[in-house]
Amino acid sequence: MAIRSPIVCILAHVDHGKTSLLDYIRGSAIAKKEPGAITQMIGAYYLPKKTIIDLSAELGQKIKDTLQVPGILFIDTPGHEAFTSMRQRGGSISDIAILVVDISQGVQNQTIESLEILLRSKVPFLVALNKVDLLYGWKPQPTTSISSSLLKQSEKTIEYLEERTYTILDQLKTFNIRIERFDRISDFTKEIVAVPCSAKTGEGIAELLLYLAGLTQKYLASSLSLKTDCPAKGSILELKEEKGLGTTIDVIIYEGKLKKNDLIAFASIDGPRKTKVRGIFKPAESSEKSDQSQKFVSVDEVVAAAGVKLYAQNLEGALAGSPLYALEDEKEFAKIEQEIKKTVNQILIKKSDFLGVIVKTDTLGSAEAFLNLLTSKNIPIKEISIGPITKKDVLEAFAVAALDKYLGAILAFNVDCSLEVEQEAQKRSIKIFNSKIIFESFENYISWVKEEKEKEKLKVLCSINYPVKLKVLPNCFFRACKPAIFGVEILAGKLKPKTTLVKGDGTIIGEVKTIQNEGQNIEQASQGQKVAISIDECYCGKTIKELDILFSYIPPSSQELIKKHCLDLLTKEELSILDEISKILKK
Repeated sequence: MAIRSPIVCILAHVDHGKTSLLDYIRGSAIAKKEPGAITQMIGAYYLPKKTIIDLSAELGQKIKDTLQVPGILFIDTPGHEAFTSMRQRGGSISDIAILVVDISQGVQNQTIESLEILLRSKVPFLVALNKVDLLYGWKPQPTTSISSSLLKQSEKTIEYLEERTYTILDQLKTFNIRIERFDRISDFTKEIVAVPCSAKTGEGIAELLLYLAGLTQKYLASSLSLKTDCPAKGSILELKEEKGLGTTIDVIIYEGKLKKNDLIAFASIDGPRKTKVRGIFKPAESSEKSDQSQKFVSVDEVVAAAGVKLYAQNLEGALAGSPLYALEDEKEFAKIEQEIKKTVNQILIKKSDFLGVIVKTDTLGSAEAFLNLLTSKNIPIKEISIGPITKKDVLEAFAVAALDKYLGAILAFNVDCSLEVEQEAQKRSIKIFNSKIIFESFENYISWVKEEKEKEKLKVLCSINYPVKLKVLPNCFFRACKPAIFGVEILAGKLKPKTTLVKGDGTIIGEVKTIQNEGQNIEQASQGQKVAISIDECYCGKTIKELDILFSYIPPSSQELIKKHCLDLLTKEELSILDEISKILKK
């Protein structure tokens, strides 16, 4: 059975080496100066089998007769957007992924986000432990094999490599995955491969490429079966305006064959559309350029797996991330139209009479990533849509905020927000969380909610009497009345000025005017402190007596507020006081 090239996506935290890794592979292939060493495509680079073997040096020669994959198609877009922005029915179009982790820094926020996307999409992956060349004492070797390079390193350097490797593997294992270094794996069906490497020196690239090709060949053969005699299936990577062409779409074709004049169906902002392919383009190689301005070369057809630019009429508003289908007959559109609607409606949400956050993203795939993230944290969503943040979004969030301030917010990923819209949001006190990292937008929103709730709790506690229980001290009546000044001991809770006190029998004795400690006015007295307090309305020896137990007066309505907003701010003793006060007021 013939198999196609696997589609590989590289994910990483910023600066962990995703681009450097692809640059090394691409640069090394170009340096070979052989025809077809690497083929540039739209949003992708194709590495043929021969180049994989050549880049893998002595290791490649050992397996060249058993390697069946014709090559590897590397998706080339920033961050994890390659993964979230391109989808087919049921998940990402990537067959396998490389998760790059800086061996010195370990697991970071975007690493976690990338890992969660991989696990949720159930796409197999390898881990590249990058930047081994920066480890203490590392001596770069002229080989692409990490196994060969390790033979030349000192014991101390190898010990440090081991320590860093297993620190990271232990971090990754907290996500309920089994992972092991490539040369210590006992069962490839149950353990994820981790390869120490350097995108700068190339050490470890041999193992990375060979395990990538070998694992896809062995365990993903059925999904890689080559189907060239069927209509193409693909995913829209990006919508672009090209000089001389107009509106075009960059597409990854992952199955079948696409030809000029084929009828294609895809999702747009206004719903499913169909149109005929007028042109298929690939980047012009230097030998193909008739002049420096020719960026693309027209081709009549393309076979999976490939990245191409398509020109056609009626492409305006095409959704990046939308599945794309070639149709053999126009009658098929009705069925495919329902398929596209179902895919889009599972992701894009609009609930007019519903409280929830508003989400704006750049592609269908990133909208799905946001949907999964928010749903997993039980955060309700009012609307998910694609495109820039608008005044209408701000007004929708404002309407939600009137009923629930914590849901009246806009979470966005990689979209534009004009100054006018920002000013409108500021005017209406609507928070916009816009970032080029989904995880960051989400975390900033969560932090804001937490901070606002803390402020709300403190505001509630500042507006009512704080739970306190105190004892009137013997021989400490300093003034009988107007105001009465006497000594007390705080048994539990906190006493603040303006607190109204009540006796155990329900008699209200008045409001605390001042609190003094060693002759100085203080704003708060806590458990264990002995202080003098003054109250206008009571009379020492009559209204209160020595050893009386007093409580803060907290009416039922204020108790409800505390229970609703502030229970987690109170100690066990303070909650107990609240119960005592409740019983006193029921007498």
